Amino acid sequence: MAAIKYNSTGRRKRSIARVTLVPGKGTITINEKEFETYFPRETLRMIIRQPLNVTGMVGRYDVVAKVIGGGLSGQAGALRHGIARALVTVDADLKPKLKKEGLLTRDPREVERKKYGQKGARRRFQFSKR
Repeated sequence: MAAIKYNSTGRRKRSIARVTLVPGKGTITINEKEFETYFPRETLRMIIRQPLNVTGMVGRYDVVAKVIGGGLSGQAGALRHGIARALVTVDADLKPKLKKEGLLTRDPREVERKKYGQKGARRRFQFSKR
């Protein structure tokens, strides 16, 4: 009999993470690469492990993820969101814990677009009186 898989999707900025939880030893694989190789910064690795630490599920599930779009920070946030949502499908009793930590809420912040006649989204070109 095949192992039970729990799937979910996480999003942050322009990144989308498709997460699969499989009962296992706690290994994390992202885009078929090792966790430490894909995310070299410890802060990003802490962000990703957060849902597992909050629920006490470290070492009980293997995380297999496919992440596309955005940068490393956005991808880490998307992974965190996806793992949290997958844990709720595993056990609905974990939802209040994850909700309290704000891990189930999709971070709505996006980059504001650059406007014409300006240097950036809000930054203007330098004003010259003469």
